[in-house]
Amino acid sequence: MIKNTLSVSLISAAMWCGAAYAQETTQDTEQQPETSQTEAGSNLDLGETGPRLGEQYIKEEKGDWSILCIKTDAEEDPCAMRQILTGEQGQPIAEITLERLPEGVAAVAGATVVVPLETMLQAQLALSVDGAPGKRYDYHHCNPVGCVAQLGFTEGDVDAMKAGTKATLSLVSVLAPNQLLQLEVSLAGFTASFDGLEVLPN
Repeated sequence: MIKNTLSVSLISAAMWCGAAYAQETTQDTEQQPETSQTEAGSNLDLGETGPRLGEQYIKEEKGDWSILCIKTDAEEDPCAMRQILTGEQGQPIAEITLERLPEGVAAVAGATVVVPLETMLQAQLALSVDGAPGKRYDYHHCNPVGCVAQLGFTEGDVDAMKAGTKATLSLVSVLAPNQLLQLEVSLAGFTASFDGLEVLPN
């Protein structure tokens, strides 16, 4: 009902304005020069495409990794590589985001892993590449989205992932404390994604 009333009102207003404009045009034809369409539309906002300032967007896909960037007013937007980790039914369970770090620190790359809230924190998070002995990492904090672990990768860790086929993230759920939940991290496109990243500013 509101939609119909609004439409009728808009049509009526448009017709009234059209009639009034026709009368004014007849009276003022000899008094005012004709304005070109280019001049009349020069002050119109034609809109913009792409992400808003501060908004995340996927720049491109490389293998199984997405290049995730944040829109800024700088010449180059800061970007990281991200992969969503899924369960056996294809449901999203965790997320890993990886970025390059400046030189001069032990880690050449930093990763943020987000897992479900019902994770046993004292069991730590483990990561291995192609079945090799892995490393264990502590969780950093939890928020309404999930629990977060911040991982530091050395040059050797990154080289192993570049040469590998898949990595495995292992965690323990409080709902099944005697079972190890293993999530596959595809390394397809890892090298191209990592080598294409710029070092994020401090």
